[in-house]
Amino acid sequence: MSKNCEQHRAGADPRRLLALRLRHAQDETEDLRAALAARPLTALATGVLAERLGCGPAEAGSQLLALAERARLTPQELAADILTTLPGPADGDTTPAATAPPDRPPDRLPGPPEPTVESALTQAAAMVAATAAVLWTARPGGVLHPAAAPGFGDTERADWRHVPPGLDTPAGRALRQRTTQGPEGPVAATLGAARAPYRLAVPVHRADGPAAVLELAWPERPGDPTTAERRRLQTIAEVCALALTDPGLATTGPAPTDTGALDAALAPAALLDPEPAHGTPADFRLARVNAAFTDLADRPPHRLEGRTLTETYPLACADGLLDLLLEVHATGRPQHHDSLALTFLAGQTPAPVLLELAAARHGNRLLVSWQPAAGTDRTDHLLRAAQRLSHLAGFEEDLRTGEIHWTPRTADLLGLPAGTAPVPLAALAAHVHPDDEQTVRRVVNSAVQHGRADSAVFRMRHLSSYTHYVRLVAEPVLDAHGHTAAVRGAYQDVSAQHWTETALAATTERLADTRQEAADNHRLALRLQQAILPPAPPPLESAGLRAAVRYRPASQRDRVGGDWYDTTLLPDRTALLVVGDMAGHGVEAATGMVALRNALRGLAYTGAGPGRLLGWLHEAAADLTDATATAVCARYHPDTRTLHWARAGHLPPLLLRDGTVGPLPMPHGILLGAAEDPEYEEARHTLRPGDILVLYTDGLIERRDQSVEEALDHLAQVLAEPAADLDTLLDRALELSVADTDDDTCLIAVEVLGTVLGTTNDTSDHASDPPAPAAHPTGTT
Repeated sequence: MSKNCEQHRAGADPRRLLALRLRHAQDETEDLRAALAARPLTALATGVLAERLGCGPAEAGSQLLALAERARLTPQELAADILTTLPGPADGDTTPAATAPPDRPPDRLPGPPEPTVESALTQAAAMVAATAAVLWTARPGGVLHPAAAPGFGDTERADWRHVPPGLDTPAGRALRQRTTQGPEGPVAATLGAARAPYRLAVPVHRADGPAAVLELAWPERPGDPTTAERRRLQTIAEVCALALTDPGLATTGPAPTDTGALDAALAPAALLDPEPAHGTPADFRLARVNAAFTDLADRPPHRLEGRTLTETYPLACADGLLDLLLEVHATGRPQHHDSLALTFLAGQTPAPVLLELAAARHGNRLLVSWQPAAGTDRTDHLLRAAQRLSHLAGFEEDLRTGEIHWTPRTADLLGLPAGTAPVPLAALAAHVHPDDEQTVRRVVNSAVQHGRADSAVFRMRHLSSYTHYVRLVAEPVLDAHGHTAAVRGAYQDVSAQHWTETALAATTERLADTRQEAADNHRLALRLQQAILPPAPPPLESAGLRAAVRYRPASQRDRVGGDWYDTTLLPDRTALLVVGDMAGHGVEAATGMVALRNALRGLAYTGAGPGRLLGWLHEAAADLTDATATAVCARYHPDTRTLHWARAGHLPPLLLRDGTVGPLPMPHGILLGAAEDPEYEEARHTLRPGDILVLYTDGLIERRDQSVEEALDHLAQVLAEPAADLDTLLDRALELSVADTDDDTCLIAVEVLGTVLGTTNDTSDHASDPPAPAAHPTGTT
């Protein structure tokens, strides 16, 4: 046998390369074939699970994969098991039943249950007023089977005679958690759930027999059983489990002489079938692996079982594993090796491993057990995985003998062709980018000539146009005289890190430019607002008004908005009062605000009313800004104390009179720039001396979690409190604002004077005044 192994090792490189390519091709072919073959079967099983679990197809598919993993089955095998549990053909149907897999006899309902079991279950149900009961038995692999179910029909039992492990049922949870479940409900996935959805499940775990679960069912939610009732239910469950006889249990599952013993083994073990089954085998197929089995590529059992040894471990078979096992099968003599050197694939990287291996014939099968030898334990396996994940490879060069040792993936990491001999450190500079040759020589000289550890990052010349970035760490090994006898170190592919740092630097530079641009825009927008919005209004006493204004900018730098106000004394001694809000933020909103404010002030000198002015301003918004805006425009005539006003999608002004606050009736008017040829209705209201009118933008009241009406109610309550003057009134409104949008805000307050400066106006006939403003829709007056 050792001679055969030596022959394999002598020509290992070509065979390993061929085996690696064969492995990749077989994997792709097998995956495609399995996917095509299993698609109809798994689709049907997914539909069954979706119906029983009451979930969608995607969730049912995920559940199928999870159940297969827990049951140590392939998804195709579990799908076959699920489909074989469906009800059989109706009486008189001559369609032959589906044939069960050869290692698993078809499920069947047991014969009539033991009278003791039926009687005990009936007694348990009557004790807690349950309508039905069922005793579930746990078969090998965790499958649940209803052994007895008084109160449920045969059809219901047939639908649930084979419950896969992992299906979320009360009985399954009770068995897994080893505690009583419930009463709970309503449940959707269990026997008879449609007419009795509330369940109590009591588990029984026995060392000398199958585990069982007593489950009770109610159509309505029951009360909690007393402590004494729970103890009696536990006793009844144990009696039922002891009295139970189910002929199906003895024949279900693998024979105890093969896979039963395999599962009982504590050491990693696999059961192999000869391939072909008759005659002289040329290969083996993995029939079963136990829970302790060690797969060097960390694949789950269902990815191994059913596949041949050569396609699962091609490099190990090329190293002599297949010949060794064929000899054991042919001679019948067991073999044991304390340190067998084999090569396995870790991802796409060949990894040499020393294994302790034992193999013996078991009937026509082989029982094989292996585990890493003392020198290659789990820690070494984790170290190899860490090196692979961190793109790390090691080297050691003996400067006295010239012997160089590379870890298996070093050549690939450096971008060198497969099979390239290890490159001496002295010749490494010839394989790097010309601009980095001096960097590599410095590191090598530091370790070889000066006995100091050093490191550097350099670029490798790859066969393609792609450039590798590699970090070299070199550490000297000194002899007794302090001279460098060898150099040890590591190569690490840091290409991804390099490109990430490059992209991060470029992104940081772009962000810096963006931040500078944003800061410039912010300063420009603030200057526009400060230049256009005066801190104090012009005197309006000649129009019979006293005015105060406020502007509160947004606290965030990027939310400089387009809110604006204007109070102007026109040539005919009327006063123009305007607030507006340009859509958006930043320089665009600020410049649009400037355009609209100046346009409206110029149009107002024509003497046109507010409705006509907003119509013209709408056309200006479309021509100058190509954006939308809201506005309130009012014109006060002091001779008659009449306020003419119109709105374009804006909130109405608030009128304070005799201690009450309410909004003016809202005329119709849509946003500026929102439609073609809109009409703006104009309203008229007579004011009295002492009346205060407040115009504002939505930044004062807007909240994300509150309606406009609620916010207006709060503002009206704030304004109704007595204030010493208009400035105090506006400051309090800003201080008690409930807005949470951090938007800028404009406020105008004007008070009607008793006399007009320079006139003897006494047109204060209250009998001719209109009634107080209409009450707010939410109740504010």
